[in-house]
Amino acid sequence: MKLYHQYCDGMFCVAMRFLKNADDAEDVLQESFIKAFQRIGQFKGEVTFGAWLKRIVVNRCIDFLKSKNQQTVELKESYLHMAEDHDWSVEEGISIAQVKEAIEQLPQKYRYVVQLFLVEGYDHAEISEILGITETASRTRLLRGKAQLKEKLKDMAYGT
Repeated sequence: MKLYHQYCDGMFCVAMRFLKNADDAEDVLQESFIKAFQRIGQFKGEVTFGAWLKRIVVNRCIDFLKSKNQQTVELKESYLHMAEDHDWSVEEGISIAQVKEAIEQLPQKYRYVVQLFLVEGYDHAEISEILGITETASRTRLLRGKAQLKEKLKDMAYGT
């Protein structure tokens, strides 16, 4: 119960960022804790317990969304080599709420990667494992999602 109480609120926030529905987030959170406690023996301490649990919650959220016929489709983009762009700056006057709103408007294949990278802090190796895509596809989707995100934020800033 101590672990549950320590991580419940934070993991609920993670689930809400994906599912946008409190009831669904609670269901996924409950399933995630059950899975974590059933597999506690697999926790090797290579990462913090919170990071291990967060991965379970994220995977459960994605599985839940897939089960609602919101399938992710892998693009055959492995032949592309895209340079990393680490500049995530936005126009002055853009609020966090506007950034979140713009992320929500991205196509699903880009939204998941942008959310996992920018909001959840996963790297491309972890994202590729979570979504079942290549690291190259993860990088490509991040760059394309970022470009679309910047365009949406520019539209918000200038009201077009």
